[in-house]
Amino acid sequence: MTTITFENVTPRVFQNAECPESDIWQSLATFERGKLYLVEAESGKGKSTFCSYILGYRNDYTGKVMFDGEDIKAYSTSRWTEIRQRHVSHLFQELRLFPELTAMENVQIKNQLTGHKDMKTICSWFERLGIENKIDTKVRLMSFGQQQRVAMMRALAQPFDVLLADEPISHLDDRNSSIMGEIMMEEAKRQDACVIITSIGKHMSLDYDKVYKL
Repeated sequence: MTTITFENVTPRVFQNAECPESDIWQSLATFERGKLYLVEAESGKGKSTFCSYILGYRNDYTGKVMFDGEDIKAYSTSRWTEIRQRHVSHLFQELRLFPELTAMENVQIKNQLTGHKDMKTICSWFERLGIENKIDTKVRLMSFGQQQRVAMMRALAQPFDVLLADEPISHLDDRNSSIMGEIMMEEAKRQDACVIITSIGKHMSLDYDKVYKL
């Protein structure tokens, strides 16, 4: 996958009311492989909706969302399964970790399907992020900031053309935010991937190719 394009997309929730001024809604917005984007939004402007459209979880909109010029509304369930496994990786705002599994088991969930990362690399991520002593700790016993780091590693432990990171550093201090950004961008560069970071406030201090206002 080389491009994601939003062409005159209007979420249905806005169709009976005035659509907020936006660089994405009712506009033409393109995200290209190998580039880094920030999507800034205020609460209620559709950030979660935007992510759900890219992931194919929702299609309640007019206009077109296209991958490489192909309208994604035509995709089958099996096509979406393949896309989420090998082409689009998502770091969820609400993390969606399994609380009764350990930190390492959560990271390995997707990696076991593809064998994308070796244990040496994953352990080095834990060490750089300062949670190497939490590898065998159940996620439910970890702080939210520690869980956020685990969720990021899980998102990186699979092949992807696009990394969609939704509020990735909301509970991290500047040091850990910087380390997460370094690891994320190293992996994105290795895969020549597009990175889309969304935020309603604090965001990673990175050299963005383009900033969209949602």
